[in-house]
Amino acid sequence: MFAWGYDRFLAPAEDAGLADMRRELLAEASGRCLEIGAGTGLNLPHWPDSVDELVLTEPDPHMSAQLRKKTNASVVNAPAERLPFADDSFDTVGLTLVLCTVPDPVSALKEIDRVLKPGGRFLFLEHVRSEDPGVARWQDRLETPWKWFGDGCHCNRDTLAAIEGSPLELDAAERGSLPKALPIVRPMVSGSARAAAAG
Repeated sequence: MFAWGYDRFLAPAEDAGLADMRRELLAEASGRCLEIGAGTGLNLPHWPDSVDELVLTEPDPHMSAQLRKKTNASVVNAPAERLPFADDSFDTVGLTLVLCTVPDPVSALKEIDRVLKPGGRFLFLEHVRSEDPGVARWQDRLETPWKWFGDGCHCNRDTLAAIEGSPLELDAAERGSLPKALPIVRPMVSGSARAAAAG
């Protein structure tokens, strides 16, 4: 049911600016690219035509079934914490609204660093824990019911801190708001990081 209704649920946000945010983020992608947690394929129109190759991962079989209907790109059923790719495989890794849901974001970020080539780019757009203490308290209170409603989504996860504490080197991060979103999932961060350069 979650996979079936996902596109409909996000449609107001996409129309109100989220699609533009996706496009702006992924415009920086180049080379051989990996999207983690590609879901039903909402990012597909926004990957630049200039990329050399696009590989998609999605662990949920219902999501990946919809994804395969929309693209000829390679779709791999795999969780973010266990990517079935060799070290230094990709020039760019991108994800949007994914790290809130993965069971172990620390392991996922280590995997992203591992599969990126030295100096490769990691592009992200995530809803995050609010900097406003009042909103953050509501995120904590409502985490359990929201996790049930959102198929495992943690509305209070401090994803930017997790990225900063990972092996990746943060390039830029910009805070903002997800359009047409409930207050507990409105705070967002988008930005980029890099895998450590060789040597």
